[in-house]
Amino acid sequence: MTPHAESASQLQRAQSFITKWRVNINRVDAQGSPTFPASNSDLLEDSMASASTLKPKQVAVAMLDHAMAKHRDRYESIFMKAFLAGAMLSFGGLLSEIISGGSAGINSANPGIVKIMGGLVFPVGLVMIVLQGQELLTSNMMVGSRYLSPGFVKLTCVFKIFPMGLIKGVIPWWSLPVNWIIVTFGNLVGSLFFAAILVRYSGIISTEPYLTYAKTFAMHKASDPAWHQIFLRGIGCNWLVCVAVWQAAGAKDTISKIFAIWIPIWIFVACGFDHVVANMFSVPLGIMFGADLTAAAYIRKSLIAAYLGNIVGALLVALPATYFYLRDYEAGGLRSAESGEAFNEVSTRHQHNQRNVPSSSEDVSTEDIEVRQKQ
Repeated sequence: MTPHAESASQLQRAQSFITKWRVNINRVDAQGSPTFPASNSDLLEDSMASASTLKPKQVAVAMLDHAMAKHRDRYESIFMKAFLAGAMLSFGGLLSEIISGGSAGINSANPGIVKIMGGLVFPVGLVMIVLQGQELLTSNMMVGSRYLSPGFVKLTCVFKIFPMGLIKGVIPWWSLPVNWIIVTFGNLVGSLFFAAILVRYSGIISTEPYLTYAKTFAMHKASDPAWHQIFLRGIGCNWLVCVAVWQAAGAKDTISKIFAIWIPIWIFVACGFDHVVANMFSVPLGIMFGADLTAAAYIRKSLIAAYLGNIVGALLVALPATYFYLRDYEAGGLRSAESGEAFNEVSTRHQHNQRNVPSSSEDVSTEDIEVRQKQ
């Protein structure tokens, strides 16, 4: 082998090692401390023995990385993803209304069965959102797009993702309200488009008992309960939604992700909790069909109460996760974040493990690799 070919081969092996090191940097030991493979063989061994799910600490790190990606995304891209998410969630909402509205006989004798049936089909909307990587407001309330492990799907949950990124300094403070505003309007426009064009004017719901049920359901969501009741129902709803997204992030295969999402969403719908984006479809649809409810009353009582409740529910997942799994993680600074560099994932007490290993927050160039080889 010529010296040039040998050098090229060494460079290729070094680049492969660095790539695998970055993929495996989020692995943690039994005590929850980050571990750093010492050699290429260790990395290969780790990848072959990889678990089918990510550990909670790995999921938390993925949330931060996702927050950074969401912060850097273009505004028009965020809006279009949010528009599509509003429509996707409405598919599940429509299916749930068709099943529940068409089961009046069962409902009179066994109302619990109808709640279970309606809740069983609703999660299809969130499954499509997560697997397609769209933007759903209630999930962004928790934490953010790089893939940190094979099969990792882009998260969609704004109420949870951005607070986590903000607390750890991965994103600037203004990124949170900007993203929430864009995603809110995107979800609203998508939901209204679906309700008006694909349901109202398409005639899918044009006969009884569906018309009456659509109006009754809108009143049940936005008029009958007191403001504080909608707020409290919003807390329970997004607590479960963010748990669903967290579990989906930890799963590596599609079937596991679907089941991880399905069960918590089934619970929140069957129990009657309030999801602000789901209500953006069901309540306006009832108003379009003649429910005794005005748009102003819906905004004042249902939308605002559910919105605030969903924020609190997201924080019930985001804050404990940040405390339990991210105490040792420090951001590399907003300047580095703005330039697209990853945050510093290791606390001071773990820095000795990084000796002779490239930092996750620096860009490794070909020249850097060649210098390290000579050393």
